[in-house]
Amino acid sequence: MSMFFDDLKVYREGLLAQGFWALQIYRFGHARFKYESKLIRWPWGAAHTVLSKLSEIFFGIFIGAKAKIGRRLIIEHFGSIIIHGSCEIGDDCIIRQAVTIGNRQLDRPLDAPKLGSRVNVGAGAKILGSVVVGDDVDIGANAVVIQDIPPFYIAVGVPAIAKPKKSKNI
Repeated sequence: MSMFFDDLKVYREGLLAQGFWALQIYRFGHARFKYESKLIRWPWGAAHTVLSKLSEIFFGIFIGAKAKIGRRLIIEHFGSIIIHGSCEIGDDCIIRQAVTIGNRQLDRPLDAPKLGSRVNVGAGAKILGSVVVGDDVDIGANAVVIQDIPPFYIAVGVPAIAKPKKSKNI
């Protein structure tokens, strides 16, 4: 329950934020993996599947239930957001509209990105394949990240080029 309120306090719109509810649907579905019993996991999974589909329809946000997402993820604007079920996202990250965090090749369906903490992902950005994005990275709008980005860098362009930030206090 503390995760719910921890997530809620970072959303300006509070309970009206679609991104907040999409995140809570993910957290509901992910929580079932704590249990081994199929008698618990199957109905829980069925309920999550319905809620996840409603999130896709009404919010335009899909978050795979097996993804590992840290605390206080902000989905700033809803719509066209895909988060692969094998990806990992650290604490205090921000994702904006039309972002895809997913695999890159059909023959490697489980390759997914790992984002550190405090990663700021701009609108329309694509982070693809088994790349590692370090802590405190900014990814520019419409950037296509297909290689690792070190901590305290900015990634811009297609394909993204990484440049160090001028100061680590930004």
